[in-house]
Amino acid sequence: MIRRSIGLGVVSAAIAILALAISIHAQMTPALMATVQESAPIPPDQIPPPIKTAVASPDRPADDLQLDAGRKPDQMLAFFGVAPGMKVADIFAGGGYTTELLSSIVGPRGTVYSQNPVFPPKYKKIGDAWEARLKNPALRNVVAVHTLAKITPGSLDLVIMNMNYHDLVLLKLDRASLNASIMRALKPGGFYCIVDHSAKDGSGTTNVSLHRIDEKFLIADIEKAGFKLAAASSALRHPDDDRTWNVFKKRGETDRFMLKFVKPQ
Repeated sequence: MIRRSIGLGVVSAAIAILALAISIHAQMTPALMATVQESAPIPPDQIPPPIKTAVASPDRPADDLQLDAGRKPDQMLAFFGVAPGMKVADIFAGGGYTTELLSSIVGPRGTVYSQNPVFPPKYKKIGDAWEARLKNPALRNVVAVHTLAKITPGSLDLVIMNMNYHDLVLLKLDRASLNASIMRALKPGGFYCIVDHSAKDGSGTTNVSLHRIDEKFLIADIEKAGFKLAAASSALRHPDDDRTWNVFKKRGETDRFMLKFVKPQ
């Protein structure tokens, strides 16, 4: 009798746990239910030659080279799958660090749309640096744009936003409109690729003043536009980062996530 009571108690507890799990599952957002597992950094001997050549180019500016150790552009560009002949866009290109690398990799058969907003006087130096860089004849496959409206819908293979999505939140820009524009510009099966600084898990938008953003919040935001999370990389992870400090305090040492979203076919 005692054994039967214990058995019934175990079954009842199991049913209660299962019911709770089903309830929690039902309340989870699609982003939280995502099961994409981070891939390990790509072994150096597996980095495609066009990416190795672009990163190692002696013609790159010295300031760019100083950023490489922290940014690991070979890992980023290989994970995102940038290749010769592609049509790509660099969103919020800043001074053009990523634009120049993309230009070298996609080559003469490819095109890079380098996008920046019209900068206010406060950020004029960034705009000047961008415009000066794009005057380099080696970047003749780069088209400077302020919006994505001039890009033929369904023409891009890939879009990259490198450490700027948090700024969309910080500056209260229209993220939904931008994400919709990126969706229109990409080919079916094209990729929207994002790198950003990790905020504390579950913090939402509360840490954007540190130039960080909650990864799950960002995933949910992008998926609202119809994209699906396809892959993630651990190549820029820094587990020792407690995610409480402004990213400009120690550049290149933040914990960062790399995410690859796909436009459904």
